[in-house]
Amino acid sequence: MFKPLIFFIGLRYTRAKRRTRFISFIALTSVLGLALGVTALITVLSVMNGFEEELRERILGMASHASISGPDGKLRDWHSLEPTLRQEPRIQGWAPYIETQAMLNADRRVSGSLIRGILPGMEPEVSAVAQRLIQGRLEALKPGGFGIVLGVELASYLGVVIGDPITVIAPEINGAAGGILPRIKRFTVVGVFQVGMYEFDRNLALIHLDDAAQLHHMEGAVSGLRLRLDDVFHAQQVAHELGPKLGDHYTLADWTLEHGNFFQAVQTEKRVMFIILLLIVAVAAFNIVSTLVMVVTDKRPDIAILRTQGMTPEGIMGIFIVLGSLIGLFGTLLGTVGGVLLALNVDRVVPAIERLLGVQFLSGDVYYITELPSKLLWSDVAVITGIAFLLSVLATLYPARQASRIQPAEALRYE
Repeated sequence: MFKPLIFFIGLRYTRAKRRTRFISFIALTSVLGLALGVTALITVLSVMNGFEEELRERILGMASHASISGPDGKLRDWHSLEPTLRQEPRIQGWAPYIETQAMLNADRRVSGSLIRGILPGMEPEVSAVAQRLIQGRLEALKPGGFGIVLGVELASYLGVVIGDPITVIAPEINGAAGGILPRIKRFTVVGVFQVGMYEFDRNLALIHLDDAAQLHHMEGAVSGLRLRLDDVFHAQQVAHELGPKLGDHYTLADWTLEHGNFFQAVQTEKRVMFIILLLIVAVAAFNIVSTLVMVVTDKRPDIAILRTQGMTPEGIMGIFIVLGSLIGLFGTLLGTVGGVLLALNVDRVVPAIERLLGVQFLSGDVYYITELPSKLLWSDVAVITGIAFLLSVLATLYPARQASRIQPAEALRYE
């Protein structure tokens, strides 16, 4: 049952008299420490959420959410799968591809690369490469034109620009009278894209699907179909449900098989960072213990008088639980407001600090992501706020229990 007297006395103890200003100062530092810890925890988790989302968009903007291929790595009747794919509402697009490794040569420079044959008209349905082009157009890939689009890092390493020739050395080999020779074909650079991920910018090249089929002797067949889903987190479920509909002659895979370990590592790092910063919040919360111990020592005569007036030990304990909980509540709310405001304005605060200090935290020469992204999740805010306040309440139990054990006769002996 709510007892207004206990709450009133606990609230009154939060206001300092002249002789207890030092205790109030300690309480203020506890509030500020808790607020700073909560602010830091909300802000850091929001930034890590932003990085995770940015990486997911960049990686899954180029990689397929799911893919369909044949048992021998070739898909010869991909057009026949379209009616089945249209019946699945979670599949928003698909496109055929031919993918293999090759060597690229340009003016004495050689680099290994992943060659992906695509249909320019269908590729935007499954990837964001059309929006990532910084030179040229995806439509410049014409069947029989032998054009090639390179990642910006790959183009820089080979020293080529639009219009330059480049030699593709395919791994397929042909038996000949003079021996076994690799298949070599001359292409022309027609575009350059920049994803902001080394995996793609340095190691990926795009050509037309018909040119890839001719280069690798796959006329009438493709490596598979790339699928784009409405929710990437449902990829495993969609692949599992789509398998029986297609039959045993097809192999389905999803993005978690290739990139799942990377995102699991990001999640692990996020959990570790949460625990580390939570220790800061815990230290600030348990500063309340020292504050309440000093208050209990200072209020021993008051506690004795309240006991002689008939207040129970449970009532005394409740007063100091209320006092410590109010300190924790003020600190938690202050930190929550500060953390939410900072997380929502990271894109403004960080550039202002960079201009003030004359530095750049994420240099474009070193990092692919040059701005701190932030994504505030209210579920994170609720968890952080709840844990911080719970720690504050737990910190009040020991001092409150000690206060409830004070004997009135001993406390008033020298008063």
